[in-house]
Parts: sequence; structure tokens; C-alpha cells
Amino acid sequence: MSDTTNQTASNADAEHDSELTRLGPLFSWTSITFVLLCTSGLGMGLAYTFGVPIGGKRLIEGQYYWFFIGIFLAAAFIALPGHKAQRKVPIYDLAAAAIALGISMWFSTHAWDIVQAGWTNFPAGVVLWLLMLEVARRSGGIPFLLVVFLLGLYPIVADYFPGLLMGIPYTFERMIEAHVFRTEGLMGITTKIVAEIVLGFLVFAGVLIATGAGQFFIDLANAGFGKYRGGPAKVSIVASAFFGSLSGSIFSNIAGTGSITIPTMKKVGYPPHYAAAIEACASTGGVVMPPVMGAIAFVMAITIGVDYATIMVAAILPSFLFYFGLILQVDAYAARKGLVGMAPEKLPSSREVLKRGWPFLSVMIFLVWGLLYMRWEYYAPWYASALMIALSFLQRETMMTPKRLFATLRQVGILVTQTAAIILPIAFVVSALTITGVTGSMTSGLVALGGDNVYMIIALGVLACFIMGMAGLAIVAYIFLAVTLAPAIIEIGGLNTVAVHFFIVYYAMLSVITPPVGAAAFLAATIAGAKPMLTSFTAMRLGVVIYFVPLFFLFQPALVLQGDLTPLIYVLPSIIIGIILLSGGLEGYLLGVGMVRPWMRLPLGAAGFAFSFPGLLTTLIGGAASAIIVALIWRDTSKTDPATTH
Repeated sequence: MSDTTNQTASNADAEHDSELTRLGPLFSWTSITFVLLCTSGLGMGLAYTFGVPIGGKRLIEGQYYWFFIGIFLAAAFIALPGHKAQRKVPIYDLAAAAIALGISMWFSTHAWDIVQAGWTNFPAGVVLWLLMLEVARRSGGIPFLLVVFLLGLYPIVADYFPGLLMGIPYTFERMIEAHVFRTEGLMGITTKIVAEIVLGFLVFAGVLIATGAGQFFIDLANAGFGKYRGGPAKVSIVASAFFGSLSGSIFSNIAGTGSITIPTMKKVGYPPHYAAAIEACASTGGVVMPPVMGAIAFVMAITIGVDYATIMVAAILPSFLFYFGLILQVDAYAARKGLVGMAPEKLPSSREVLKRGWPFLSVMIFLVWGLLYMRWEYYAPWYASALMIALSFLQRETMMTPKRLFATLRQVGILVTQTAAIILPIAFVVSALTITGVTGSMTSGLVALGGDNVYMIIALGVLACFIMGMAGLAIVAYIFLAVTLAPAIIEIGGLNTVAVHFFIVYYAMLSVITPPVGAAAFLAATIAGAKPMLTSFTAMRLGVVIYFVPLFFLFQPALVLQGDLTPLIYVLPSIIIGIILLSGGLEGYLLGVGMVRPWMRLPLGAAGFAFSFPGLLTTLIGGAASAIIVALIWRDTSKTDPATTH
């Protein structure tokens, strides 16, 4: 890797860290404290996962959970600023970190009593609840805090709500007991997701990123796509897809790769809003792209009751279709605007990139093998991390020196702390919905409201996904709808369980690029210096495939590799062709044919959508209409400018 590349990567990492934490330089006292704290938490996680005794005894679940909560709650108060301008750790945050750690350690000593005898401590529970709410504010902002706080308080007033919103009421003390000490709350699914299931994957992602995988994937994408028209945009898509799958965070992805790819796209002629929209879409799709995916995939696996490998395999085709449509659109835009690729002399050599980066590819293949073939589940990412560290010593640029090891532990700590800060507070929402019994009434209410019409129930679900997701609460939206909407759709429509849950995940996630909020599009617009709302609308158009593909696999589960896969023989080709036609209509250039006149764009897009919809009648109608429209476009381009048909 050249010095320039190293410098660019370092600048990107620095910008990324400054966006998200206040740890300062690598060896500042806050950074050292943070790393020591997180390393102890990771050590506990490793010992618990592999059953290694500590002090002669294996940790029981409750002990480990309270260790994990205390350590990473304290780490959050050190790393996450109270407000954007805050760059130093004030004394009250150190006090909050010490209190959170002390209370959690005390609770861990009573872990057995909590499970067996129902031990609680109300005052300490309230303090921990308040500290968790503050961490929710710092990690997800005011909207996230309001959702966690208000929904968390729902049990107190549950009996005042009418109809399907009415639930079993609880006193404040009993509510705190359930939220903090019981398996419905902090001792349940949310902590299990972060402390057991996701932890190894976050470690793996941190090790890869710290050893240079992010820059490797950017270089690999440059080598493969940089020379083609609109090359930087295609590089952004490929790099963000890989990076997003590793980090599991849309916003980290945009901050990490966008700081490199967006300026490059602007240099070759993409408008700022278009460059930002491409990055926002590509980063959004990365979170549901195998093999690692985001935390929401692990939540889904636990909710459905299947292994993670099933979820990973199910995500393959939807991810392919989304990125296929995105690349087609940026290619069509480049063709219509005459944008060329980057000069060959500015591109890295494929051979050199692979020679330098083969360890990253090897480790990724090893991880997939461990998940799919060996079924190692929680162990696979830990093994892959160890392999990556071992392979790092084969090259000077990636060698795990003491400094790089410290940087790796810091990177892993940041990923785990941010993930814990977002997911742990959701325990209060899960607890509130569970203890009041409202989930069952919501399911029956949705069925009644939809009039036993599965299409109406789906429409209500899509609306709910967007409303909850617009606040950046995709995981909250999924958890809520997985226990209310999903059973209703499955009951009325008899649809595949995995397909239904993927449908909810996709629509909850889409809100980050959809106006009027579009948080991911707004962040990318900030980096690009573009108008946020214009960027959000452009991202919505570029990501159009991801808006309708969930409907496809909802009614054709073969697209998530469930049930009978025979329909893929004819459904998949029709969807691919339909996406090509739809992209041509949206961007005004049809691949292999040429420019599309403005009056033909809407009919072409509509015909492409109909052709791709997995239904015999719509496919036949769309196919006939598409054939006529494509013939007209081909005839038109042949007459005007044959050169555009290449």
C-alpha cells in the first residue's frame, strides 16, 4: 500500500472516530482507559463463550450479563459525548461510568439469587434504568430516547388505553423489576444478542477493519470497476457493500467509506446529491448483505428460532438484486451523462491488490465455511478473528505490532460499545410489550382491522415500519412488528415465516433513505455538501429495487431460498430482466439499447416492474409491453445515434 493510500485511510479512520467518539488520540488517557475497560469485557465474553473457568468456576448467564452490561455501559459514558461539541470527558461522566460499573458488579454477585429467589433492589434498579436511558440518548438521539422511555413506561398506563392497545397494568416498582432484573428485560433477548451472538462478529469486524480490510475492499473495487464508465460510483457501491457487511452499521459505513468515495465521485462529474445518494443506498444495503450483516439479522434468527446460517443464506438473492439494480442505475446515469472511468494509471493493479489482500479474502471464506458447513455459530467469528491475527504477521503492513494490537482493541471496543448502547435499552421496550400482554391483542387487532385481508394487513405493516424506522429505530421497529404484525400476516396469508420477517426488516431499514427523515441520506449529504432532502429523494429513486423486492419474496419464498426452489428457474430471470428495464426507465438509458426518450421512460419502468412481479398474468402482460417498448426504443436510437447502442 502506498504512503498516500495509508494517509487517506488514516484520515478516514480519524474522521470516522471523531464523528462517533471522543476518545481522542490513540494513546490519550481516555483511550487507554476505554481500551482497558473493553478488553476486560471482551475477555469475559471469550471466557463465557468457550466455557473457560474464572477463579475456578464457570460464569453463569446472569453473572456474565451483568459484567457485560456494567463494563460497556461504563465504556459508553467514556466514549460517547453528551453533545456534539463535547471532546473531553467531564467528571460527571466518569462518575456515571463508575456508578454503572459498580451497580452492575454488585448485581452480578447476586446473579444466582436473582434467578432462583427473585432478588431485586429497587433504588439501584432505578439508577441503572436512568443511566441506560442517558446512553440511549447519546447513541440514538432524542427520538430513540423518547421511544425507549415512553414505550418503556407503557405498563404503568396500559389499562387506560382503548381496544387493542389495552394491557395489564404494572406499578412503577414492578415495572422496574421486570425491566432490569427479569428475562423479559435486561436479562433477556437484547443482552443475549449483544453479549453472546453479535459479540464475536463485532470482534471479527474490528480486527478486519483495524488490519486494513476497509482500504483493501476499496482498492479491490477500484481495480475491478474503476476503469469503467461511472467507475467511482461502482467502486462506492462495491466497497460500501463489503464494508457495511463487516461493520453492521449504516452510519459507520457512510462515515468510513463515504469520506473517500464521495469526493472521488464528485471529481469525475457526479453531482454532490447524486454521489451522496449512491453512498447512502450502498451503505444501507450492506447491513443485510452476507456474510456478517447487521445486528438485526441476529435478532431475526433468535426471534424466528433458526440458526444464523439460515438467515445468511436467505439474504443472498435479495442483496444481489438490490446491488444489481443500483449498479445498473449508476451505469445508466454515467452513459447518459457521458461520464468516463478513472485513468488506468491512477488505478491499483488487481494482481497487487490480491497479493496484498488475500488474507482478508481467505478469512472471509473461512468464516462462511465455518457458519454454513461446520455450523460453528457463535464460535466461527472468534476462530476467524484468530486466523486473521495469525495471517497478519505474514505482511509488514498488517503485522499485529503492539501499537496495531492496541488500535485493534480500540476499534473492537468502539464497535461493541456503540452496538450495546443501541441494543441494550431496547430491553425496556421488549419488556413493556411482553409483560402487559399487548402483543397478542395487537396481533388480533391487526387481523380485525385488516378485515382478514392479508394485503390490507401488509399495507398497515409497511406504514408502521416506515413510521418507526424514520427515527432510525429499525431494530425497535422489527422487534415490535415481529411479535405483532408477523403472526398476523402468517396466520391470514399462510406465508413463509422467514420471508415475512425479512419483509419487515427491509421496510424498517428503508426509512433511513426515505424522506422526510432519511437519516442515512442526510449524513451522506453532509459529507458531500449537498441538499439533504434532494439527496434523500435521489436515494429513494436509486434504491427503488429494495422497495419492491420485499413484496416479491413475501409471495415467492424461493427468493429467500425457502421451500420449493423450482420457481427460481423462471422467476429470477424475469426479475433480473425487469430490473434492467426499470433502471432504464428511471435513468433514461437502457443497457444494450441506448437512450430512452422522456415520454418512454415511465411506460418502460412500469412494464419492467410488471414483468418482474412474480405472478404469471403480470409477467405475461409486462413481458409483452416490454418487448414493444424496447423495440420502439431500439428503433429510435438506431435512427438518431447508432453509437449510443453499445
